[in-house]
Formats: sequence, C-alpha cells, structure tokens
Amino acid sequence: MVTFLTVLVVVSMLATLGVMFAGMIGLVRSEQGGGARSNTLMRWRVILQFVTILLFLLLLLVMRG
Repeated sequence: MVTFLTVLVVVSMLATLGVMFAGMIGLVRSEQGGGARSNTLMRWRVILQFVTILLFLLLLLVMRG
C-alpha cells in the first residue's frame, strides 16, 4: 500500500508540474484567446495540487499506523 501511494504521489506531482509548465508556456505565447486556455490550465494545476497534498497526507497516515 505504501509503494502504491508513493507512486501515486510522484505521478500526481509530475502531472501538476506538467500542467503548470503548459500553462506558463501558453501564457507566454498568448495570442487572442490564449489567456483563457492558460487560465483553465492553472485551475487544473490547483486541483492537481490539492489531490497531491491529499495523497501525501494519506501516505503519511498509512506510514504512521
């Protein structure tokens, strides 16, 4: 269980990082309407960060008990 949660935390961290970079690149290259896509990606980043933190807390609880 610990290994599975560790893998999930790492995957969610990488997904968060990927979405963050995609949003930043979209913001830098923003043309007409590009800001809306970047804003959507940044919302996804916040959601993924939340999921990552929850998984990390769950991992800590499992390792403690």
